Amino acid sequence: MRHRTFVRMWSPVVLASAVLLNGCRDNPLSVDNTQQPNVGGVFSTPGNVETAISKLFEQMYNGQLGAGDDIFTQTITMSFESSSQLGNFGMGTRGAIPRAPIDNSIGNNVAIGNFRDFDFLSRNARLAATAIQALNNFITANNGTALGTTARDARAKSFAYFTLGYAMGNLALFYDSAAIMTGDDPLDPSTGNYAIPAMSVSSAVMTAALADLDSAIAIANAGSATPIPLDWLSQNADMSLANYVRLLRSYKAKFRAGIGRNPTARAAADWAAIIADATNGITTDFVVKADVVTGWASGTISQMAVGTTWSQMTPFILGMADTAGAYDTWLQQALTARTAFLLRTPDRRFPSGETRALQQAGLATPTVFATTAGASRAGTPTGSIVYFRNRPSGEDAAAEAWGTWFYDNHRSWAIRAAGGNGPYVMFALAENDMLAAEGYLRTGQPALAIPLINKYRTRAALQAIPLTAIITDQVPTSATSTRDCVPRVPQPPTYTSTACGTVFEAMKWEKRLETNMVGYGQWFVDSRGWGDLAGGTPLEWPIPYQELFARGKASYTNTLRAAAGGTYGF
Repeated sequence: MRHRTFVRMWSPVVLASAVLLNGCRDNPLSVDNTQQPNVGGVFSTPGNVETAISKLFEQMYNGQLGAGDDIFTQTITMSFESSSQLGNFGMGTRGAIPRAPIDNSIGNNVAIGNFRDFDFLSRNARLAATAIQALNNFITANNGTALGTTARDARAKSFAYFTLGYAMGNLALFYDSAAIMTGDDPLDPSTGNYAIPAMSVSSAVMTAALADLDSAIAIANAGSATPIPLDWLSQNADMSLANYVRLLRSYKAKFRAGIGRNPTARAAADWAAIIADATNGITTDFVVKADVVTGWASGTISQMAVGTTWSQMTPFILGMADTAGAYDTWLQQALTARTAFLLRTPDRRFPSGETRALQQAGLATPTVFATTAGASRAGTPTGSIVYFRNRPSGEDAAAEAWGTWFYDNHRSWAIRAAGGNGPYVMFALAENDMLAAEGYLRTGQPALAIPLINKYRTRAALQAIPLTAIITDQVPTSATSTRDCVPRVPQPPTYTSTACGTVFEAMKWEKRLETNMVGYGQWFVDSRGWGDLAGGTPLEWPIPYQELFARGKASYTNTLRAAAGGTYGF
């Protein structure tokens, strides 16, 4: 049903006009008149094409993080990245236990969020593909250059391919199907529009995404593209060609590893290619500057700082930091009768102290929390970086027993405190490093993986893993306690007690801690591929009914869901 070609037409000019002239950043349900076919307009001059290209990543960023109702806010509760029972933005709906399928009927209570990402990514993919075609036409018509120099042409064309690949890759990560768009799509001469592409399964969409990123890299290198202007990616300075190519290679590694819907599929990924891309990927965090003046919005990020009920932590995963036995006790309690406990851990990304009051001391101001590696906070041991707070006791709020805890992720709360402005880690260096580490572990090269894992473990005061360890070895304990290891992982068959995690679990722990509430849906994507989601969790989103109805098709609810039990027995 979802793979036939349809005849309804899209007008990319109308869409582009909405993007460039009206903003349309936060209204995914706005309806453009697709019966006004004119591909001239926005793409009528080379300068206009370059301007359209320059706004593509900003539009997709705003679609993903500019307003609270999106896929991200659903994934954080689905993967235990945080916990909220609120009906807002699908958090409570998606995080409820037992898990429910994704309702795709008209007017369902998460309809806006289910559609938002699909809408922004698909629309901007169409714009990117149209811009590529327009730029090629101008280059041909103007004797080999459209924007005055081949380097400037290369920059624009490469960036258009990057944004096209970014859109296709994210659609493939989260939706079961999407339309593949290319710079070679033909126009209907009678209307000046493109025919709606047929829907393709996520694996095919990802193949197209990786090809687009390859094109972006090849064009940038062959054309000696000029640096990417700071406003194209919301940076502090123009991004050099070398760093831009590194970013693209990191996204290739991320997409290639993340497409698998289950452990078998993830294990079968091309890990040699992932290693090659990750080890030639970013060397610092890719940070976007949220700025309400320049238009880089932060609605989702800011909303998570509203209060306890929006994004408190749950012990399901983060409880593995506990070395005092409280997490084991928590696991032994009935799901609906679990009680919050004081987390005591050597991991310095959590507040330290033997009482709640000591852990709360000095943690009232969000600006003291760092967002990049290597930072420290006054009053904590040298080299620490605190990502979580033990919140003031008066701010506790009732929630499901398994979702009630004393801790909030505080990494991005400074953005709300600054009125929606500040740095947001869109792609953490640690994520890139752990992609390489996972590849090394999966290809029998633990000695290459362990230094990458230890890079973050030792910064957080956890014991270094010996370089001679293998993937199934347990992480070390301290000399004073056999329990003093992180992570402590629930053990089969009952999953009511814990033991020191393996080297592979240590890699997963470092990736989770360093990507918690930054990036975009990374916990969900990884947990899906590692088999760590709670049983019954949906593994992908169906084509939103809004798109299906526009195509004259009925809505459906897909049935692909996580197996019961999983790695940790959840």
